[in-house]
Amino acid sequence: MRFVVVTGMSGGGKSTAIHMLEDAGFYCVDNLPVFLIEKFAELVAVPDNGISKVVLGIDARAGQKFEEVAGIIDTLKERGLPIEVLYMDASDEVLIKRYKETRRVHPMNVNDIGNRIEDGIAKEREVLTEVKKRADYVIDSSKLLTRELREELDRIFVRNEEYNSLMVTVLSFGFKYGIPSDADLVFDVRFLPNPFYIDDLKHQTGNDKPVQDYVKSFPECGQFLDKLTDMLEFLIPGYIKEGKYQLVVAIGCTGGQHRSVTIANELYNRLKAGDGKFGIKLLHRDVKQAR
Repeated sequence: MRFVVVTGMSGGGKSTAIHMLEDAGFYCVDNLPVFLIEKFAELVAVPDNGISKVVLGIDARAGQKFEEVAGIIDTLKERGLPIEVLYMDASDEVLIKRYKETRRVHPMNVNDIGNRIEDGIAKEREVLTEVKKRADYVIDSSKLLTRELREELDRIFVRNEEYNSLMVTVLSFGFKYGIPSDADLVFDVRFLPNPFYIDDLKHQTGNDKPVQDYVKSFPECGQFLDKLTDMLEFLIPGYIKEGKYQLVVAIGCTGGQHRSVTIANELYNRLKAGDGKFGIKLLHRDVKQAR
């Protein structure tokens, strides 16, 4: 029996996650009233009922009784029900953007539609505090593509692989287009010789082998990568311990075409070959922009 409670911030991706888990063979029920949760759990736990994988979606639409959900989860676990809690989250900025795009009223504001979206988000975070503490998995969908969310859910709930609480994004960019606003760590690789000034390489990028070979031919490149990899391998366990869910490591050069792309590719490969205790993805922000 696998019983997954999907909860989290409205607009954080709960419905999408539930639909994906349904596609993966889970029996899904969304927005069940709080007072029916225990009864529902008892029914699906009956032996030989033909249901072995269940998803229960619970969110702020449950109303004032939502504060009781944390206690209900504790009670069901004490009774031996193997409950797992998936908490879907996103940054306030992303949630506001999503609500403005859909033009929907935040569920915490339904009784006072004059309230701002920010007010509803703040109230909901407060209401969800105790449930989030009980989460087995927290997924921040702020920067996740639909494909990446599906892969993460498949890895946890289908392939039963170890959960990675931290998603590391290695991002190349060009300083001439501005430093990425979501960057946590920024590294400047403009100290390396620029392939832009070599005619044969000018119109290629760090995704092309000739550019990679040129950039990596300088001893400073390898030394920088060794030191950067060592530092990140030191920092990342600390971020995981402190509960950080997203880490954006931005690598910049002048135009975001050659040096930063080469370094980002190599750093991604090195980190991906590690112990697998964190998720990792690679993005090149400005490659398409200049080509």
